[in-house]
Amino acid sequence: MYSKEEQKKAAAWQAAMEVEDNMVLGLGTGSTVYYLMEKLSERIRGGLNIHGAATSLETEGLARRLGIPLISLEDARTIHLAIDGVDAIDPDFYSIKGGGGALFREKIIACKARRVIWIMDQSKLVHSLSGRVLPVEVPAFAVPYVEEQVREAGFIPKLRIKDGTVFVTDNGSHILDLTGGVEMDYPMAAVRLKSMTGVLETGLFGDICEKIIVGTENGTQERFHN
Repeated sequence: MYSKEEQKKAAAWQAAMEVEDNMVLGLGTGSTVYYLMEKLSERIRGGLNIHGAATSLETEGLARRLGIPLISLEDARTIHLAIDGVDAIDPDFYSIKGGGGALFREKIIACKARRVIWIMDQSKLVHSLSGRVLPVEVPAFAVPYVEEQVREAGFIPKLRIKDGTVFVTDNGSHILDLTGGVEMDYPMAAVRLKSMTGVLETGLFGDICEKIIVGTENGTQERFHN
């Protein structure tokens, strides 16, 4: 039986085989993507020619260490395929992302990509997103104002702290982690959140991916968007 880390690795390695020569690849952020990039590095040493568009400075640094050529998002006219992890995903392929704080750039790259694949271990499969933590990115100066707005919308906000200090995104912003009630419709709530002055982006991703690759205790499964 596969452990959680083995599940992540199995899903990531299978996704790595979707990558073809001369692709511009959207590279996600997080522990599952780490295994993807390890496998891509191996394939590049074997002759694969690709360029990666990174969703975070963390991913950029890892790509350089692993010898994965990079292209800036500004210079990437086309992103052929984006591969990233999720924090949770429901049966309709709506997902929550942003646990690593890179949700803004992750969403831009996913929306720009021709194809999107999410990779994960089986614990990320949930019946409903409602009641889970939903991150939103907010400029530092706007945090108090946005906190008032999201409370009125029924969320409990919590400013993200990491290593004892306020977490700062690669864009210089802060993250408010919002918790709503289990009866709340998160896709509808996310539309309202996005319309609020001061909210740069939410971690609610619509049914944007064509398929998911899930590592399970017994191997991997592919599930396609209907």
